[in-house]
Amino acid sequence: MAGSDVKNLCESVRVKLKEAISKMELFLNQHSLDDLVNGGGEADPAMADFYRDYLQDTRHLLVFSEVTFEKLGVSLRRAEFKADHAERNLYEAYHQCINRFFYPKNECYSEDGRYAYTGQDAIRFRKKPSRDVRNLTVELSKIFEELREDLAYYETDYINQKRMQGEKV
Repeated sequence: MAGSDVKNLCESVRVKLKEAISKMELFLNQHSLDDLVNGGGEADPAMADFYRDYLQDTRHLLVFSEVTFEKLGVSLRRAEFKADHAERNLYEAYHQCINRFFYPKNECYSEDGRYAYTGQDAIRFRKKPSRDVRNLTVELSKIFEELREDLAYYETDYINQKRMQGEKV
């Protein structure tokens, strides 16, 4: 990929990650486990586990998104833009952020590809969450779906290219 294309892609990914980071920070600063569990009225142990897992996944996603955001910033601030370094960061953005969103460790939600072309939300939850949890996840899914489309090249082609050049990845 041409250096200017990589630079533009880094800038675009950084803007989208900043938006996702802002939404996650706002949510995590406004909601605690107790608020989410007791917000539905009676405290259900299964819902407490669900929300605990959801908050854990969201915190991990936030950390990886912030780290990737900073790495892309470093790539863009260098006096001489190094496309190889930036491409490595874009690869990590795909595998650390996008995959972490669509395949969360605790599987509180999943993406159902059958809904992707119907205009309906493709996210399906393990348990029925509060409106705030659902809204955050749907908003993030739109951002990470755009990122996934932008960075689809880095899913496999980037690694194959590096291996063909004899580099260890």
